[in-house]
This record gives sequence, structure tokens and C-alpha cells, in this order.
Amino acid sequence: MDDPQVILGTSRSDMLASLERDGQDPATLDLGSNMMLHFVYKYLPDPPVSPAAPLSLAGASWVPDGVDRISRLPDVLLRNIISRLPAKDAARTAALSSRWRPLWRAAPLSLVDSHLLPDGGAAGQFPIGVPSPRTVAAAVSSALAAHPGPFRCVHLTRSNMDEHRGEMARWIDTLVAQGVKDLVFVNRPWPIDLRLPATLFSCASLTRLYLGVWTLPDTTAVPRGASFPNLRELGLCMTVMEDRDLAFMLERSPVLEFLLIMWSQTGVRLRLVSHSLRCLQLAFTYLEYIYVVDAPRLERLLQCETVGEGGMKSTMERSEIKIGRAPNLRVLGYLLPGEQQLVVDNADLVARSRENIVPTVKILGIEVQFGVRNVVKKVPGFLRCFPNLETLHVHSPPISEESTGKVNLKFWQEGGPIKCIVQSVKKVFFYEFQGSRSEVAFLKFIAERGRVLERMVVVVSSKCFSSSSVGNADAKLMPLMSAKWNNKACKLEIFRSGREDAGGPVYSHELASDFEFADPFDLEDYMKQKGSLQVN
Repeated sequence: MDDPQVILGTSRSDMLASLERDGQDPATLDLGSNMMLHFVYKYLPDPPVSPAAPLSLAGASWVPDGVDRISRLPDVLLRNIISRLPAKDAARTAALSSRWRPLWRAAPLSLVDSHLLPDGGAAGQFPIGVPSPRTVAAAVSSALAAHPGPFRCVHLTRSNMDEHRGEMARWIDTLVAQGVKDLVFVNRPWPIDLRLPATLFSCASLTRLYLGVWTLPDTTAVPRGASFPNLRELGLCMTVMEDRDLAFMLERSPVLEFLLIMWSQTGVRLRLVSHSLRCLQLAFTYLEYIYVVDAPRLERLLQCETVGEGGMKSTMERSEIKIGRAPNLRVLGYLLPGEQQLVVDNADLVARSRENIVPTVKILGIEVQFGVRNVVKKVPGFLRCFPNLETLHVHSPPISEESTGKVNLKFWQEGGPIKCIVQSVKKVFFYEFQGSRSEVAFLKFIAERGRVLERMVVVVSSKCFSSSSVGNADAKLMPLMSAKWNNKACKLEIFRSGREDAGGPVYSHELASDFEFADPFDLEDYMKQKGSLQVN
């Protein structure tokens, strides 16, 4: 699709008619929509309760006197128990005894609309083309009306909101009034640009908010005092938003720490000013530019499968990542040399170093098309921007038959030293190695120049292990294994990839925002799959 916004404001019936006029199969519309929703749901957080969790009374049989000691617990503990149950089970506690009845009405509940289905949501998401059961919307309305107390979390993902506009508005009003803290609110298209009720912007109690397949409200009409004073995590999935709307949300979220923008329907043009944000993730997004103006707490800036206006990375216009004040930025990637421009715009840094550098970055991920000479030629410049880099992750996408030239070892040797390779890089991870001369030259250069290199991990593409080419992988790796390693103690590890379709970099959005993992790109499970081959 040439224009990423071509379907905005278009009804499903009009899209189907257009496909039929063009002689295309109308079923492709639902196929594409289902794929879109699959990715949206993949990025949503799991609810904190599950109807599949085991409920055991096995211990009750040995109680000699049969006394109900649980009901004797303090109210605060009983309400805590109720709040950890799915809404249906929480409501049923009122039938246990008169002791429990008032507790349910005051306990903070977790309402997940999929749990209201007969199967508890076990069948997964409804595919597009299958009408969402009206009983789901009716059950949500009943649950919100019946429970006068607060809601701990609410996940509404199963309804076509266009069919329930009146109910949807009442749901938002109720949740705002009852102080919901954790809200996941997804519209099942069509239309895919349904406007979100502006009343949500008055929900000051929110600590986590994920929105899917909406158009953000026109923030110029939102009351001036509206804000999210407690919001720490924000996910915008398949949304339509103006630059000013995104800026408005960031400005009104003074404690926001985690921001995810996933598959934005409009190009992302972000000027980041936030004194609280620690992690920014972009996934499957039309990226135009990011300008980190002032983000003193930002530690991670991560992107995965970002594309330009053309919709394909190979034809995209160059996007720009500009780093201003980000003194704590430690993790950056996956960058695209040759397709993205990196600019440092911190006046103090430039004045001190007179170079385009980001000295704080320790972990970097890059995706390099080693079959495109003009792309590989950009890599040294990128690496020179990170003089204190310690860990480098490199993903090598499949090399097309129309390769535009190889880069040999001489290119790297004549380009002069790269400070981080010589002085600071300790770990290198190379994914989907295919054995091209350009790949071998790059790795050999690092091996022969890296003074402090301790570990090099090479994940070999499964295509190198075809039955018709026994020993093919060893032959392609031989130049690397026979290189004159600068650090003789460096450990070379070689694994076989378990992926049949190399695609983009292996990436976990959950890991990316989990600060217990120092390196969000280091996916050990990927490298230690069954059947992996370790050479050294």
C-alpha cells in the first residue's frame, strides 16, 4: 500500500467495494485486518487475573472442626483476595455468606471482557469478519453498573466500539468516576479511526493506559486542567494522532516512565521533552523523526521494524534520530545505517568533543544489509558515534539476489581505527550470518582490532545448514576462525539459528521495558535453541 493513511476514514463496506472493483479478493481485507489486530494484541499487557488459574480447596478436608477461618480475616485482607479474582468469581463471593457481601461491593475489581465469555476467552481474539457478541458489551455494562466500588484494572478488547458508541461513552464516564488505575481499551475495527472520547483525559487515577485502534481526541478541545498525574506507562497501538496530541499527552504526564508507540497509522514526528521518561519503544511504525530535546532520565530508545512513508525499508526516505540532552541514554537500537541519519544536537557535548558522539551509550543494536555496499559504508560512521560502546548487536537481513556490491577487509582496514572497537567493545552478537564476504570482513575486522573483546557470538542462518551443503557453514566461518585475534582469550561461540524466515531482528518488547535485564537485546533463548552448534 503506497499511502499508509489511505484507509483512514474509510468504512469497511467502501473498502470491500473498492477491492471488488479492482478485481481483488475481498477476503484479503479481513486477512490484513486480522494480521493488524494480531500485532496489536501481541503488544498489550496481560491482565493481572486469569480464569484459568487453579482454585484449590484441597486443604479444607483436613480441618478437624470445619470452621471457616478465612472469613475471620480482617476486611483489608479479604478485599485484597477478592480484587485478585476475575470479575465473575469476585461477584460470586457475595454468595458465600453475609460476611462477604459488603466486601465485594467495596473491593477494587479487575474487569476483563474476555473473561465474561462462556469459555473465559480461551478461544482467543475474534477474527475480523465475525461479529463480536453483543453479550460481551451487555455484560460489561452490567458489571460496571453493579459494582459501586473502584476498579483495579479494566481490559476491554472484544467489542466493536462503533456499534456501542453510547455504551462506550458511559463506560468511560463510569471508569473515570470510579478511579480506574490500569486500563486497556481497544476498538475492533471498523472504522479504524474511531475517535476516543475526550472524557478519558480527565481520568487522573490512571497509572497504566494502553489504547488500540483509535483516533486520539483533538487536544485543543480538552479542558486545560486535564492531566494524567499518576500515569507511568502509556501504550499507543495502531492509533491516529496529530503531533500536538502526542506532545499534549507527554506534557500532561509528569511521571511517565514507559512509552510504547506501535504501528502508528500516521507518521511519528516526536520532539521528546520529558523529565521522567526512562524507556521509549517504537515498533512497526512509520517513523519520520525523533528529536530527544530534553530527557534527562531516558535510558533506552528502542525501535523494531520501523519503516518510512513508502512502507518498505528498502524504499523509505531517510528518517532522522536526533539526540539532544539525554545524559543517561545507555541502550539504543535497532538503528538502520544507510536508511536513518543520527545527529547529536547537544551544544555542550559538541563544544567539548567537536564530534557527533553519544558517549553514554553502552549497548547498541544495528541492522545492516551487508549486500548493499552503500549501507555498509555508513556503518563505520555510526560506530564512531559511540566511543564508549561495550556491547554490539548486529542483525543481518537476507541478502537479495540484486546485491549491489561486497565490502572486503581492505575497506575496514583503510577506514582508520574505530575507537569503540579498539578500546571498549567487549561483546559482539551477530545474528543470521549467511557467510557473505562482507559479513566475514566485518567480523574479522572486529576480531583483529578488538583489544578488550571477550566474547563474539555468531548465529548462523539455518540456510547454511541445508542437507545439500554438508560442511557449508564451517567453510564460510573458516576465515573468521583462522583470523589473528587481537585478544587471544576472546571466546568465539557459534550457534545455528532456529528461524526459517529471518525477517527482522529478534526483539521482545516485554524485555525491552524490564530494567532487571541490563541488555534487552541479549536473548539467550534465541542463541541456545535445540540443535545449536557450538564451535569454540
